[in-house]
Amino acid sequence: MITTSPRRVFAALSDPTRQQLVDWMAAGETGTATEFAERLPISRQAVSRHLSELAGAGLTIGTRRGKEVRYSFDAAPLSDATKWLEARAELWEGVLGALAQHLSAD
Repeated sequence: MITTSPRRVFAALSDPTRQQLVDWMAAGETGTATEFAERLPISRQAVSRHLSELAGAGLTIGTRRGKEVRYSFDAAPLSDATKWLEARAELWEGVLGALAQHLSAD
């Protein structure tokens, strides 16, 4: 299993077009860059670049069938990103809890 940094995952998910592509693929849809481009207001080349960015973050898997590449979603990199967020949430809960306790002591 390839581990992708949370930073790379968040960067890939920061774009609304890539979010839409992930939404479709997470719902079980697969498609080629051309098929996805037919549903978006951008060129096939632009969709291909977005899919490449998602692949770089480990969020898509491209499967070649003849001349075409079909893309599907891989949720595994989201696990590391979720763990990173949970660790930050625990840190902030502790800090904010200590602040609340300090403020209520006065």
